[in-house]
Amino acid sequence: MQYPVNEIFQTIQGEGQWTGVPALFVRLQGCSVGCPWCDTKQTWELLPANQVENGVIFQTDGEIGRWSELSAAKIIEGFTKQQFTAKHVVITGGEPCMYDLRQLTEALHAAGYTTQIETSGTFEVQCAEATWVTVSPKVAMQGKLPVLASALVRANEIKHPVATALHIEQLDELLAQIDTDGKTICLQPISQKARATELAMKVCIERNWRLSVQTHKYLQID
Repeated sequence: MQYPVNEIFQTIQGEGQWTGVPALFVRLQGCSVGCPWCDTKQTWELLPANQVENGVIFQTDGEIGRWSELSAAKIIEGFTKQQFTAKHVVITGGEPCMYDLRQLTEALHAAGYTTQIETSGTFEVQCAEATWVTVSPKVAMQGKLPVLASALVRANEIKHPVATALHIEQLDELLAQIDTDGKTICLQPISQKARATELAMKVCIERNWRLSVQTHKYLQID
């Protein structure tokens, strides 16, 4: 299978359960969710005019929206050529679950990597059993896609973006559909706003949830 890859780069995972872990980010192109605060809007459209050679995507994209088709084998080969040392691979987007990720995640595990998917929960999650799935539910976005109960059930971690009390209410409605035992529940303030951070901290303390701060933005890294 060929995956439309926007960029591949090595960094530190900046949010959620894996915060602080060296990671290889594989960002896939394409997303129909339409989050207004999205900081990677260049990944939304899969435009033929923006297709590039494979080697170009082994660096951060910026705001171009370029992409290249790579197989799982070519992605792993690229890790070696770039002399990347991280062993944790984060598959993100865009919306990575628009694609069947079983072949990619299984190949990565066979090559000695751990894997994590960051998804909105609006598509079926298809990946290896050992993959850590982080669902960041996107409710009532421009794309009008529902958050799937099956995605929430598969999630190891539910990391919810928060700005107002309404977002807490929306999360409560989602969590009422599933058994949350064994799942990590995180609240993540949207855009590091002070009021959002205060609200997230308050609710995390009340409910014994986890606060997810986007540390990569404070550190000014990708």
